[in-house]
Amino acid sequence: MREDLLDQLDATVHELIVLFQTSADPETAVYDGWSAIDVLGHITFWHESFARNVEDMATGDKPTPLRGRLSDLNQRSINEMRECSLETIINRLDVAQQVIRNHILDAKISSIPYRKGSRDYTPEEHLDIVNKHIIGHLRAIKSSGEVSLKDPPQIR
Repeated sequence: MREDLLDQLDATVHELIVLFQTSADPETAVYDGWSAIDVLGHITFWHESFARNVEDMATGDKPTPLRGRLSDLNQRSINEMRECSLETIINRLDVAQQVIRNHILDAKISSIPYRKGSRDYTPEEHLDIVNKHIIGHLRAIKSSGEVSLKDPPQIR
């Protein structure tokens, strides 16, 4: 099951990357105050956190989940990634996905921290939640020219 969920996440991340490489206008407004590139940066920020935690657990290091209120972390994701080019963000997302792919199937990983103050998730739960979160944003980016969306979907 974990491998199937990983394959689904691989496909979703690939679709998102291809969308930005081929047709998405990075400056298109997707949510109130968030452009398409902001959404991509937000996804990448959280994906890098997921990748760090998974890699730490697989290598026997203590994971360092993000600390802070969800709204503050989401704003931080936008602020930090606004300094990066589209190509840099895409590359960072791809690298994070590769790290996840390289470690998530490790049998030593039975739970993954999400952020300080939140419960840990099984690898299967985490893969499913992250995939659904990205799919929600992907749909919003695709429809950004058709529909006005107020708020981004929240990751649990």
